[in-house]
Amino acid sequence: MMQVITFPQPIKGIILRPRNRKLLSDKAYWDLCVANSDLRIERTTDREIVILPTVDAEAAYRSTAVTGELHQWAEREDSGKGFGPSVHFLLPDGSGLSPDAAWVSNASLNTLTKQERKKFLRLAPEFVVEVRSPSDNLDEAKTKMQQWIANGVQLAWLIDGDAKTVYVYRKGRPMRSRRGLAELAGEGPVQGFVLNLTSIWRGL
Repeated sequence: MMQVITFPQPIKGIILRPRNRKLLSDKAYWDLCVANSDLRIERTTDREIVILPTVDAEAAYRSTAVTGELHQWAEREDSGKGFGPSVHFLLPDGSGLSPDAAWVSNASLNTLTKQERKKFLRLAPEFVVEVRSPSDNLDEAKTKMQQWIANGVQLAWLIDGDAKTVYVYRKGRPMRSRRGLAELAGEGPVQGFVLNLTSIWRGL
């Protein structure tokens, strides 16, 4: 019999804790995600499973705009690969996260076998972009960006489309915010990449 659960108020996500606090192995986590591919799933540093809320249409549009530009640049440069939000990284702190866009150098990818590249990538990308949705708490989004950097990401951008602001995180340097730019130039691992922000600010 199917059980119906009604939540008393809107929720921002669901955390699943296995009975007796028994942690899922990486294989079991992979199997869980594959079996529930229609859900947005991540894993915390404590290896708790988090089911994330659905992304709204405007945030999805903005994310696609970022991914498209990054992919085209990566193909031209041919020094690494660009990824969209379906990619999943297993990070050194035990978490499993999926950014809205990411770039990984060929050198990093070559540390993994062909078979390992067919599952979650057990590495930290050099560059990530997160696009804030209306349901995302800004402080929590900023904490996630710091987590990316702590795990080895060299450059990370948090894009707040409604506020027309980009928060730039770099390894070993303080965060800085940039507001109302028409474009944003990459640096470090993605030197030469320039993101056109016009359509992102405009939204749907």
